Amino acid sequence: MWSPAEGKSVKCHLCAHRCSIAPGKTGICGVRKNSSGKLEPLTYGKVSSIGPDPIEKKPFNHFIPGTSVLSVGSVGCNFRCDFCQNWTISQEFTMRGLRSVEPEELPRMAAGYNCRSISWTYNEPTIWFEYTLDGAKMAHDAGLRTSYVTNGYITEEALKEIAPNLDAMNIDVKAFTDDFYRRRSKAKLQPVLDTCELAVKLGIFIELTYLVIPGQNDNPEEIRRFAQWVRDSLGLETPVHFSRFHPDYNLRMAKSTPIETLRLAHSIAKEEGLTFVYIGNVPHCDEENTYCPKCGKMVMERYGLRLVTNKAKEGKCPECGENLNIILDV
Repeated sequence: MWSPAEGKSVKCHLCAHRCSIAPGKTGICGVRKNSSGKLEPLTYGKVSSIGPDPIEKKPFNHFIPGTSVLSVGSVGCNFRCDFCQNWTISQEFTMRGLRSVEPEELPRMAAGYNCRSISWTYNEPTIWFEYTLDGAKMAHDAGLRTSYVTNGYITEEALKEIAPNLDAMNIDVKAFTDDFYRRRSKAKLQPVLDTCELAVKLGIFIELTYLVIPGQNDNPEEIRRFAQWVRDSLGLETPVHFSRFHPDYNLRMAKSTPIETLRLAHSIAKEEGLTFVYIGNVPHCDEENTYCPKCGKMVMERYGLRLVTNKAKEGKCPECGENLNIILDV
């Protein structure tokens, strides 16, 4: 996913920044280096965080719900979000202390934890592409599902490369204005939207997360435009999570998101026809449960980050048989 560029530079083709990298330097992500005219992935097999999680923590509410997932993360990011919740491994990180885990070890570790899938998460998986690609292939060979938790800045060619071995993506749509992306993340909105639409075309199951930050991206009309785009471009059954913001990193002056703001976002998305809308990163609320859109029966009940009741039968409502857009375990 790179090519020679002018002089002795190299051009990376993994994310929408498409960095031209001078000799001895790294791209925006900080982990892909021009070493003697070749692009070297510095973090292949280098892990900062690894362990089992409930799949709902990613968050996935419709992708093999109630199962455990092996979560794997490294360091670095191709965004510069000043509100990052994982900034110690994504923004101001060090290579020291990283654990070496070869991709063939991942399926064995997943089996040891009784995990039904592997997710590349915590930091941006796109910049770890070669490792995630190898690991995803080995996971599929072992009968496991795979997922990315991502900012969605992957290029079309990279996404198409991994798509046959990537089952699901939870994609952060951090706002619905390009101004926010430029100011807060040093990126652009459109490539993220393009990734979401391409993922659907490629048959990758997606859920979206929108971190609601007071005074930054919580304008009701902005949220309405976001919901309309989801409905019209991805499908009204696409699960959407409105997540609560907690002050962190370089945006500590902002306040935590009021629950009333999250509920307003939830109601706007429902008004625009979205079927499965959730509130997340809160202790507990009714809006984290799944209701049948046809008969209104509660089908899946959650508390915090865990599924406590699942009445769905083969992904359908037990009362009326309505399809709930659930990806079942294999």
